[in-house]
Amino acid sequence: MRLVDRVPAHIRAIAAYRPGKPIAELAREMGLDAGDIVKLASNENPLGMSPLARAAVERAMADIHLYPDGNGFGLKTALSGRLGVGMDQIVLGNGSNDVLELAARLFLRPNTSAVYAQHAFAVYPLATQACGAAGIEVPARAYGHDLPAMAAAIRADTRLVFIANPNNPTGTMLAADALYAFLRQVPAEVAVVLDEAYVEYLDPGQRTPSLAWLAEFPNLILTRTFSKAYGLAGLRVGYALARPEVAELMNRLRQPFNVNSLALAAAEAALDDEDFLVASKRLNDEGLAQLTDGFQRLGLSHIPSAGNFVCVQVGDAARVYQALLQRGIIVRPVGNYGLPEHLRVSVGTPVQNTRFLAALAEVIKA
Repeated sequence: MRLVDRVPAHIRAIAAYRPGKPIAELAREMGLDAGDIVKLASNENPLGMSPLARAAVERAMADIHLYPDGNGFGLKTALSGRLGVGMDQIVLGNGSNDVLELAARLFLRPNTSAVYAQHAFAVYPLATQACGAAGIEVPARAYGHDLPAMAAAIRADTRLVFIANPNNPTGTMLAADALYAFLRQVPAEVAVVLDEAYVEYLDPGQRTPSLAWLAEFPNLILTRTFSKAYGLAGLRVGYALARPEVAELMNRLRQPFNVNSLALAAAEAALDDEDFLVASKRLNDEGLAQLTDGFQRLGLSHIPSAGNFVCVQVGDAARVYQALLQRGIIVRPVGNYGLPEHLRVSVGTPVQNTRFLAALAEVIKA
């Protein structure tokens, strides 16, 4: 027997997560100038990071030889004050992926199951499979979560439900009343992870009162990130919010120093940069309108999105994706999400959006 044969079958069967193609990789493959490549593949903030966060990183560099604060006291204090939650309700992570996996590890094991929607974030089935649990994928409704069907899919062995709102990669949004009704249906012994990675891009009227729901539903876990609107994707910092007894157990599983010193400093400062957050949302709103108007002119349908990206239906998406790469444009194919005719396009700057739309027009008319 080989060494690798000793690895559990559910681990060996995992298909690795496929991130968006890096700029440097495309430059090498196509012989392109990296400075001329437009990346609209990973839902990153085209404004970069906030000036306050950048200054905080520069200050933190002086102590980079020291281990970070393993408890993240400064960032937890800032989050507690901003969100109105107790510090004992916060779990910090190396991006929100980290806390999603912590939730899975806490509740899932072989002979249990997790429920998630078709076309939802790829980490949900991956985290489920890594724990040896069974994944129950519920068919989507209008590219989004079918909450009544998801509630009906919960079995006696179900321990966890994943919901993304807004959803990635489709951008669909669930109404607050529908989510609240769902939470009331879910058995108290089944955890519900509500992934709100894109919440900062929502208008106030679109947002659910999820923070208030934490007091009513002991089985609710919220996850959020600094990678999107706050522009800190490369530093990897996210967090979960839960009842203290759940957060305490997640913190037991968390790796020591899982969030580095620069990330902690940048995230704490970013929370105070309201001007940057407002500018990021305004640029995103304008960019979504620019992209969707462009799709309409090209006769292409798209899925209305509440995130900082939009899925557009282009027919042979694999061909269009490759043709765009040849023109120095990186977007995201989503065939692995069950959407073989769509491409997910992150919102860029006006110049980046214009260049993408021009390249797309060339490709679909070729």
